Amino acid sequence: MGIATATHTDDLVKFGVFYEIQLPFPHQEGEETRCFREALEHVELADRLGFDYMWGVEHHFLEDHALSSAPEVWLAAAAARTSRIRIGHGIACMPPGFMHPAHIAERIATLDQVSGGRVEFGTGESSSRMELEGYGVDKVTKREAYLEAVEQVCNMMVMTPYPGYDGKFFTMPCRNVVPKPVQKPHPPVWVAGKPDLAAQLGVGCLGFNVVGGKQAKILVDQYYQALAESCIPIGHAVNANIAVLATMHCHRDAEIAKRNGENLRFFGYSIGKYYLNGSVQPGRGNSWEEFLAVKGELPDMGESPTSAIGTPAMIREHLRALRAAGVDQVLLLHQAGKLDHDANCRSLELFAREIMPEFVEDEDRREAQKAERLAPAIAAAMDRKKYLSMPDEIPYVPAYGHFSHMPTDADRLLEYSSDDTKGALGLP
Repeated sequence: MGIATATHTDDLVKFGVFYEIQLPFPHQEGEETRCFREALEHVELADRLGFDYMWGVEHHFLEDHALSSAPEVWLAAAAARTSRIRIGHGIACMPPGFMHPAHIAERIATLDQVSGGRVEFGTGESSSRMELEGYGVDKVTKREAYLEAVEQVCNMMVMTPYPGYDGKFFTMPCRNVVPKPVQKPHPPVWVAGKPDLAAQLGVGCLGFNVVGGKQAKILVDQYYQALAESCIPIGHAVNANIAVLATMHCHRDAEIAKRNGENLRFFGYSIGKYYLNGSVQPGRGNSWEEFLAVKGELPDMGESPTSAIGTPAMIREHLRALRAAGVDQVLLLHQAGKLDHDANCRSLELFAREIMPEFVEDEDRREAQKAERLAPAIAAAMDRKKYLSMPDEIPYVPAYGHFSHMPTDADRLLEYSSDDTKGALGLP
């Protein structure tokens, strides 16, 4: 397709605020409520300040890494409190052991409806032992299960009716999955993980890895090369975007930014605890004390080339490197540990006022240039896609013939009768 990696950047960077809903364990009375309230206030503020996206994770049983185990609930609350910011699942756990694919399609489409078409459909397979084994998802086959579920969820949101599916990880008969989403053919699809996999699937890459400009350039080049050469869309549209994570705290005083940013190191600590080298005793840990005991041994995030912690000038330098690498979106991790809520809000305000304008200027023109540049590769990718076919005849599904609320003789209800209930319901 000839997308030259040296010319992939259109110099436009969008910004998203990113939430684990993190609260170190043990949780004191009322702290979980406060944490959700503050996150919603952050999102409202981000909406007013002009941030493009907000992202909420889905994690289970990670008691001090993420309280966001039912993201569709609090994301709906965020949608109700905002008017323009994109509402992102970052991610929805897709292997059917977590949730039936039809239920995922229903909840994504419903959120798209109540948000007025603002949903971003981030997907993932999970890699934590706590989560996978908690839901009985096989570590060995989870990628295969993920691919099956994502493809069919996209089909469910598009096809009327969904013709049914007999797969390795789930089976369901022909049904019309409703509602359908506002966005057509469906909300933009993303995947957490490697850029080459994302590009091969024709979805956006949610790179939850904190990187500098040089590393980002490698990731971006991998993504757009794979998109041009081997993309077969898993959905019904291509979402050609790559996002990377940055820990962010902005203050005019570099020392204060660094001090407040110390809380963000708890995020990295909890990643290691649940995913890499930790051992967890559910409901019995004291993660904050554990973190404080080892904090001095952890890397200094405030001086890292991959960090957006510091003054506006310091953060601009990091973001310019990401922009030069061709990154499309930067996910700003700004809530972690025990960071003060007011300080966090002031950081967002300073970022929006003094940093963001440089990176979003002339957005419409640059979006159009990117779309024009990628159009041949996307068209070729869509031509390679194989679609689920509709059966020659849609089957009828007869009712069982009994409504559970209709009293029967076996119920021994003396003052009510089945005829009374039928009459009240307008049934013959």
